[in-house]
Amino acid sequence: MPETNPTSPPTPRRDPVTRERHGRTAVDEYAWMRDDERTDADVLAHLEAENVHTAAVLEPTKDLQEAIFTEIKGRVQETDLSVPTRRGSWWYYSRTIEGQQYPVHCRLAAGDETDPPDPDDPAVVDAEQVLLDQNAEAATDQTLDYFSLGVFDLSPDGGTLAWAADRNGSERHLLRFRDLSTGEDRRLPDGSFDEVPGVYYSTAWSADGGMFFYTRPDEATRPHEVWRHRLGTPATEDVLVHREDDERFFCQISETKDRQWLVLEMGSKITSEVRVGPTVDPAEPFHVLVPRRQGIEAEVEHVGGTFFLLTNDDALDFRVASTSSDERDLQAGPDPSSWVDVVPHTPGVRLEGVDVLRDHLLVEERTEATTRIRVRRLSSGEEFLLDQAEEVSAVSLGSNPDMDWPQLRHTYTSLVTPPTVIDVDLEAGTRTVRKVQPVLGGYDPEQYVSRRLWATAGDGTQVPISLVHRRDRQPGGPVLLYGYGSYEISIDPGFSISRLSLLDRGWAFAIGHIRGGGEMGRRWYLEGKLEAKANTFDDLVACGQALLDDGVAGTGDDGRPRVAIRGGSAGGLLVGAALNRAPEQWAAVVAEVPFVDALNTILDPTLPLTVIEWEEWGNPVDSPEIFDVMAAYSPYENVPEVALPPVLATGGLHDPRVGYWEPAKWVARLRDRAEGGPFLLKTELGAGHGGPSGRYDAWRDEAMVLAFLVTTVGEGTLASG
Repeated sequence: MPETNPTSPPTPRRDPVTRERHGRTAVDEYAWMRDDERTDADVLAHLEAENVHTAAVLEPTKDLQEAIFTEIKGRVQETDLSVPTRRGSWWYYSRTIEGQQYPVHCRLAAGDETDPPDPDDPAVVDAEQVLLDQNAEAATDQTLDYFSLGVFDLSPDGGTLAWAADRNGSERHLLRFRDLSTGEDRRLPDGSFDEVPGVYYSTAWSADGGMFFYTRPDEATRPHEVWRHRLGTPATEDVLVHREDDERFFCQISETKDRQWLVLEMGSKITSEVRVGPTVDPAEPFHVLVPRRQGIEAEVEHVGGTFFLLTNDDALDFRVASTSSDERDLQAGPDPSSWVDVVPHTPGVRLEGVDVLRDHLLVEERTEATTRIRVRRLSSGEEFLLDQAEEVSAVSLGSNPDMDWPQLRHTYTSLVTPPTVIDVDLEAGTRTVRKVQPVLGGYDPEQYVSRRLWATAGDGTQVPISLVHRRDRQPGGPVLLYGYGSYEISIDPGFSISRLSLLDRGWAFAIGHIRGGGEMGRRWYLEGKLEAKANTFDDLVACGQALLDDGVAGTGDDGRPRVAIRGGSAGGLLVGAALNRAPEQWAAVVAEVPFVDALNTILDPTLPLTVIEWEEWGNPVDSPEIFDVMAAYSPYENVPEVALPPVLATGGLHDPRVGYWEPAKWVARLRDRAEGGPFLLKTELGAGHGGPSGRYDAWRDEAMVLAFLVTTVGEGTLASG
């Protein structure tokens, strides 16, 4: 065979397949790249060739990659630990150890103290119990370099740990049960492990710890079944609790925080059904608490004989209501008209999460692209908001597993403030900072400035942007603009150690809080989905223009604005569509596991998650109108024949959410139709949607991305430079 030059892009074969739908015809010359089994020799050879090409093109950045990796690693306190959390008679925490990829989960017996122990204390180290060392478990199979912990669930008495791991990124886990008195996984009478293969994420325990509930995914990776396992019996004897036949709905099983109720949830993108059953009678049928009504969502917590429901029933931005958990009321059937408002609906204030302590209701809420936490005393009705020091910041509830604990734990962060764990004494009102994430190397938050900008979209809508850069940065430098804009997911302004390697090179970093996300409430989401999806992409283009208008971004020698865009998964669709819409506006594009072949995927109900996605994107199978909407924005369908900036796309061979073939096909078509580039593809052949599982591997991947950006767009200018 003739030698090939790895710096020349691969030239995959074209094998045209004609698609005919709703009277519209299109040709897909790279449809052959899809292999559901992930075993086709031609496909694997092509992906490997793309990896070789990408490595060759990025070879000149190797020193920069190594420098950035060293910077990231040097800022991280590699041997570190989490703040211990009280649950029953134990303090629980995890350790990371220098040189090891994964955390080690530990616990320490608790006494009457209210302040968490110092796990760095040698006496604590000597007394702690290791529950699960992920490094040791990952090393049990040296042929695999991927390990992801999907289940970590302690029994009510704290004596057994249910844990499950995924070894290839497929999100199908092997479940086992560890006897914490011996540190060994339980075995059946025949000597084999007490284990269950093919388990998804959500789980729950019976009150006595003798039964364990779990979910199983179908061939489309939809968790469609809930099963009950009796410890000490083979999985072949497990009992099916519920099978969900509506392909729009996921199943989920959990317990209420007080561990009195099992909660069985069936949810689509826009509809919920909730059933409950007592944990003391795990084999009894579940009662319907929230009936299935199209467009009505709900989640549930319980305390003191009352269920608290976070719901959008007659409340666009959600409300918190209550209803009795008395057995007679449950047997009478659900009656949403009897629900009593606890936190009424306030238009523009989106209630996003609810938690409970014995006498307190905790509500996570969002307004004007800012998160906050509302605390309501149930016995008196008085309430207050937790303090936040910065306008552009994010706050979230932490782990508060003990119902009777007198302190509320939450986390605070911003684009300049590292994640900070704070306990608030709910009686005294005092505030104790338990930990600020260490940032080594002399990080000084005063050297950086964060602020809020507003972009004006084409229809006049004001779109918020969160921005951070060094104080001594000169205007007109490069900017990395990040966005997502789907599923009502909000990208909050949080701190990143790796981002400092960009900021200290004169870059600015911006988050476009675009429609389709949830930053401005439920209306914001509705205005960026289905027929209105184009607003999402147009908003990002408007954000790019706003960065130029503000002067934070300038124009390079090539005439292109010095704005790079980055997004992953549905955010990869975003940057792909924005590239097509405004190809002259971007200096570089990073698309990670990008959903860029959106129309072909959503046309195929046999693919994982497609049917449930119809409530997000629409159903192009039945609707010519939705077909046309998607055909107009799907990046693979609309690659323009113009000069495009450099593009780096990534994929995961075992990704069950976005098929690896989507970025592979897209990159091939970019090379066919567009000028410019380079157009690069890197596929993780042993991982899935989240990329490499180990922290050092993830840092090296991030260093590669940042080196690509710095090399293609350039560095900024600092006042001291």
